[in-house]
Amino acid sequence: MKKYVFAHFMVGNTFSYTEKDWLDDIKLAHEHNIDGFALNIGREKWQIDRVSDCFAAASRIEAPFWLFFSFDMSSLPSATSEDIHYMYEYLERFSKSERMLHYGHGLFVSTFAGEQSLFGQPTLDRAWCFVKERLAFAAQSPIHYVPSLFIDPALYSSMESLDGAFNWNGSWPIQLNSSSSRQEMECSSLDSDNHHLQNLNGRTFMSAVSPWFFTHYGPDSWNKNWIYRGDDWLYVRRWEQLVAMRDRVDIIQIISWNDYGESHYIGPIKGIQPKSQGWVDGYPHDAFLKLTAYFGRAFKEGRYPDINEDRIFAWARPHPKSAIASNDRVPRPENWDLTDDKVWVVVLAKLPATVLIYGPKNLKVDVREGLTKISQTLEPGDGMEIVMQRNEVVVTECSPLEFTFNPKPLLYNFNVFTACS
Repeated sequence: MKKYVFAHFMVGNTFSYTEKDWLDDIKLAHEHNIDGFALNIGREKWQIDRVSDCFAAASRIEAPFWLFFSFDMSSLPSATSEDIHYMYEYLERFSKSERMLHYGHGLFVSTFAGEQSLFGQPTLDRAWCFVKERLAFAAQSPIHYVPSLFIDPALYSSMESLDGAFNWNGSWPIQLNSSSSRQEMECSSLDSDNHHLQNLNGRTFMSAVSPWFFTHYGPDSWNKNWIYRGDDWLYVRRWEQLVAMRDRVDIIQIISWNDYGESHYIGPIKGIQPKSQGWVDGYPHDAFLKLTAYFGRAFKEGRYPDINEDRIFAWARPHPKSAIASNDRVPRPENWDLTDDKVWVVVLAKLPATVLIYGPKNLKVDVREGLTKISQTLEPGDGMEIVMQRNEVVVTECSPLEFTFNPKPLLYNFNVFTACS
């Protein structure tokens, strides 16, 4: 069956969006080998109007671009059978669109969470069988239900409601903590997909890839303040893993296109942020989007594309992990000590070349044709200056002037600044 790459899209951040905003995002995603958006739907009534604009925009491009609903069960009510109306309305209104994703035997539907959603039913499985029946009636089509339920995958075999599963947390080394050894951190395992696959018995498997994770909300807000270790070229390593196991993965979902609050966006910074401006504004993730184009194609085609242009990609956090933010009412995030003060570099070279990373300790690395990963320790006051040479002639460079590794930040920011040549 055809392989797909989708990006998780937070509709809740689109209050100010016009149809043109959607069209721009859709074109940009398609240009980078993303097949569609997984639309995260929350409880706010205005979201359905933004979704309508999204479908209208998607219908304006000739290339296929698919949409499916990822109902956010951390937001949507789901205690009684009447609560089904939140989802029912979306299927009733949009199921006939040519842009809706059909997969397997029906219309593709997913959720974020839902393990606490009973809809007045006696068991979790009966609850989601009930939901599927009602949504199938709304859509006049069977439903292919592939959720991210935060339950033990061993339970999958007993759940009639599931047509597959999405391993939301598969993209981060969430098992790491302050007591983890250095070896565990630098060679962190990303093998949780196996537990899901072992229990799906051939049903649809959707796996996750994500470039980063940092959220910084205090107790007076969403009370979320932690990082996952995104070091060691996490985005690239995870993509390489998924390309290698593509025979067992049906769909990849990128987390995310625009979830600014958790710092793992790969799309442009636009729309209405969820009070995340302090760690998002000025921190573009363009390099992650450009790398997505390369790896997305490799996953879908089963081979890495030829490299026809020399490229440098680099990213780093904006201040030392132990720096004290003088003006921040929210403390340093949990797990702050898991990260390293480094710039992470990925090179795509047409032919063998030499890469120079300038700083207090200049680094010179001979690279082969293809992809090479390099890192360099950052010291306070450092910038990014990375040059690729061939026969002592500069062929490309990545030297963003706006980045400085600041030892005296006003606010804690464990987001990442990215740049590319």
